[in-house]
Amino acid sequence: MDQKVNKVVLAYSGGLDTSIIIPWLKEHYNCEVIAFAADVGQGEELSGLEEKAIATGASKCYVENLQKEFVEEYIWPTLKAGAIYEGQYLLGTSFARPLIAKRQVEIAEVEGADAVAHGCTGKGNDQVRFELTFKAFNPKLTVIAPWREWDIRSREDAIAYAKEKNIPITATKEKIYSNDRNIWHISHEGGDLEDPWNAPKSEMFALTKSPEEAPDKATIVEIGFENGAPISVNDERMKAVQLLQVLNQVAGENAIGRADIVENRLVGMKSRGVYETPGGTLLYAAHRELEALVLDRDVLHFKEMLAPKYAELVYNGAWFTPLREALDAFVESTQKHVTGTVRLKLYKGNCIIAGRKSPYSLYREELATFGEEDVYDQIDAKGFINLFGLPIKVRALVEMDWGRKPGYSEPDYSKFKRD
Repeated sequence: MDQKVNKVVLAYSGGLDTSIIIPWLKEHYNCEVIAFAADVGQGEELSGLEEKAIATGASKCYVENLQKEFVEEYIWPTLKAGAIYEGQYLLGTSFARPLIAKRQVEIAEVEGADAVAHGCTGKGNDQVRFELTFKAFNPKLTVIAPWREWDIRSREDAIAYAKEKNIPITATKEKIYSNDRNIWHISHEGGDLEDPWNAPKSEMFALTKSPEEAPDKATIVEIGFENGAPISVNDERMKAVQLLQVLNQVAGENAIGRADIVENRLVGMKSRGVYETPGGTLLYAAHRELEALVLDRDVLHFKEMLAPKYAELVYNGAWFTPLREALDAFVESTQKHVTGTVRLKLYKGNCIIAGRKSPYSLYREELATFGEEDVYDQIDAKGFINLFGLPIKVRALVEMDWGRKPGYSEPDYSKFKRD
């Protein structure tokens, strides 16, 4: 305990870790604890949360619906950027944390709190995501991270502490997975998943069917976009939250959205997580296909270069930084013509592109056709190839002057003498 605090706002989920943190904070800091739960689409997990927080020692519990802001201001920008961490992770937990932490700081200021707390472990990424946001909005607040202070060293220890304090929890030594759920995804970590050789158990999955359980007939779905943002499903215009819910349902029914990943955590270790991102998987596939239709080659290629950096910033919790905002400005400038519709065919875990159209399409049939046309003069290709290949030709001629067969080995420059 570094300093005296009077009132702390805790990021509260009602799960194992945050449930035991409330009595622990009161016991070790002798302070008032206000719980804050952000509704980012956890569903039934929020049921009875306020009563539970009060029963375990909180003086007050905020439960706020942030789903609209989450989808429109965090998920959609990341989707537009095409950001995927290490080529597989669609960042479901990563961009929820800055949103939650930002609102947590706002509540702390309204309540006159002098501290904020979170239930993230000292081994994970989430502690960084929360605390970078705290620093961005109010660096004067004291940050309490119990997992870096207390004697509890495992989830088994946490379960024992909860039983000692008579705190109701759902985790058991038999059901030991750590899950994080929101409207975009659900993650599964811990337990038998800590051995990367173990296959995930079928009963673990919550949002997606297995390919074996999926329908034997393909499902066709059309997703409409306007300026890069999803706006409709099967020609029905929808608000952001509803649209994502609909896509989660249809993708999950068709076994789409599972990812089993060994990833590199920011803190330096590798970890294994299993993620379900059903609707998001459809959106990434459709958005990428629409961009291929409407973006200029150089813009598309440059954007693809920046996408991993954007993903890394989001993964590392650097959402509220000048670089992320600058990248957003570039991404937004590329999205003004990303308007149109993409048709997807969903079948037993496969998401197949079945059509795409846009009023801003750069695809011109008269240029791409193998039939007769008068727009593209094929004889022009000869001069283009001669100029494009000039450096290769010059190198080969030099090697031939040296008496070597071109293109097979590095020449011995020491034997080359000028006249």
